[in-house]
Amino acid sequence: MNLHALMLVAMVFGAPADATELMINQAVAISDLLAHDRTDNVATNAASIALEATSLGKPAAKIASAANDMQKAGKIADLRSAYARLSEALVAYLDVQKRAPGDGVKIAVCPMLQKPWLQKDGAIQNPYYGSQMLSCGSFKK
Repeated sequence: MNLHALMLVAMVFGAPADATELMINQAVAISDLLAHDRTDNVATNAASIALEATSLGKPAAKIASAANDMQKAGKIADLRSAYARLSEALVAYLDVQKRAPGDGVKIAVCPMLQKPWLQKDGAIQNPYYGSQMLSCGSFKK
């Protein structure tokens, strides 16, 4: 199923249709994968983020660029580096838009890298270090 078909299915079944919400959901999915040292579906989620960010124009250009870099990354370290740029860009975009992530999603921060990520509420699951330091980090207040 192609990306546009997936988005149509998501809209029909009540998933968020808003481009920003879609990017947030995909970023959370990537965070969860990387926190568990997995790379499957990261490129697909990044492609979705790139598509949505592109639809938002210049204000979301840094998000699109980082998402495009994630699609090209082969190693998990490269994915994590691109994800750090994507997360920073997405959090900055949300700040400029004066918008909270919503739907139980919070902004967490890695104290080692000083980089944010988006995660569903619950126990911290650091996508930058995965199983090496899964619980390292805290939610922004």
